[in-house]
Amino acid sequence: MLLYLFDYLAQYYPPFNVVQYLTLRAILGALTALFIAFMVGPWMIRHLSFKQIGQAVRDDGPKSHLSKAGTPTMGGTLILVAIAVATLCWGDLGNRYVWVMLVVTLGFGMIGFWDDYKKVALKDPKGMAARHKYFWQSAIALGTACFLYFTAQTPAETALLIPTLKHISIPLGWIYIPLTYFVIVGTSNAVNLTDGLDGLAILPTVMVGGALGVFAYVLGHSVFANYLGFPYIHGVGEMIVFAAALVGAGLGFLWFNAYPAQVFMGDVGALALGGALGLMAVLSRQEIVLFIMGGVFVMETVSVILQVGSYKLTGRRIFRMAPLHHHFELKGWPEPRVIVRFWIITFILVLVGLATLKVR
Repeated sequence: MLLYLFDYLAQYYPPFNVVQYLTLRAILGALTALFIAFMVGPWMIRHLSFKQIGQAVRDDGPKSHLSKAGTPTMGGTLILVAIAVATLCWGDLGNRYVWVMLVVTLGFGMIGFWDDYKKVALKDPKGMAARHKYFWQSAIALGTACFLYFTAQTPAETALLIPTLKHISIPLGWIYIPLTYFVIVGTSNAVNLTDGLDGLAILPTVMVGGALGVFAYVLGHSVFANYLGFPYIHGVGEMIVFAAALVGAGLGFLWFNAYPAQVFMGDVGALALGGALGLMAVLSRQEIVLFIMGGVFVMETVSVILQVGSYKLTGRRIFRMAPLHHHFELKGWPEPRVIVRFWIITFILVLVGLATLKVR
């Protein structure tokens, strides 16, 4: 919205044209989201505490988590509001990618919101039935995949890019639809599984989201795309505004979510942010790179799959507890150590992913 305002004002004062630059709008988007998170965060925490919207803690989990019972949750609402407002302010609202990102992110957020609301407000420990949650996730993801497939304007938008291989892409055809579906739904649930310790999920999300924004900017810039051997995708560069808003909102939330957390993001934040990361990877054609940079999310998900599979097949558990972060806690690692080490691993993997920009 502000983009159009400054575009109008530029007719009378040309320096306002500077707002047309994507990089500046990305910075403004990040600062706007950060400001909203800082301003609204304290009020939100007080409101959630007053309404007794507190986190329930598993009795069979690490004993150190028992003290977290009652900590305000559903804080992911703050992240979504900050992202949405910042993107609407500084993004190009005539760009379809902006609207697809907002619809999917807020759609997954609504699923998580209802799940959280049933658990903490309606006191239903089961929350939203797993089949219902999966159904709505699938509906949004499949709808998005079909929309992107049938509105694609160039073959590059539905081709699979292979990291380190320049000018080589694999046309996916209709396979693009199930691939997009699995990336969005899988990443959404992977981030949700990772969100089990104070700040554990949000900073990796920020790092991966910021890196995917860089990829989107490159693919949406004809000169950079040609120089680095990527296909040019018109309009996808606008996604860096959304990515920057995610970074700003995530860092603002981390201010309150860092150990010991004053608020948890809940499913409303984890499902939405995971879905956003998956869609960003799809739009920037970096599904494989997402698998690399999001290695922590992958490890957490695989640990749950292995644990459940092993227990059902052999009656034995591979880990002391799944997801993986709980395994290390039960081995005696203090919670802050687990968190920071997972952050470090993500930082390294994100650098590896970014290296594929040039190593092609």
